[in-house]
Amino acid sequence: MTVDDLPSCPVETTLSLIGDKWKVLILRDLLPGTKRFGELRKAIGRISQKVLTENLRQMESDGLLSRKVYAEVPPRVEYTLTDLGMSLKPVLDAMKEWGDDYKRAISADE
Repeated sequence: MTVDDLPSCPVETTLSLIGDKWKVLILRDLLPGTKRFGELRKAIGRISQKVLTENLRQMESDGLLSRKVYAEVPPRVEYTLTDLGMSLKPVLDAMKEWGDDYKRAISADE
């Protein structure tokens, strides 16, 4: 993706990169550190192998994570957030805080 391909609005740019629910969950699960494909799939839950693979490839292409393949049998692949991917931590922290606040507000109304 080049700068010319991105929307002019910064919020829309961010959403185009992480607006998919799976990408946000992948980021959440990679924030603590490197994970293998199987660990990610198990942590995320109801995601197919195909959809996880597609999202990981797109995020790698966008520069948010790196993929390391080990020449072993069976092959081992690990995913790690890049510095650019890690820079999304405050965004995810804000989403977590808002979600907690929302849950408290809804509980208070019941």
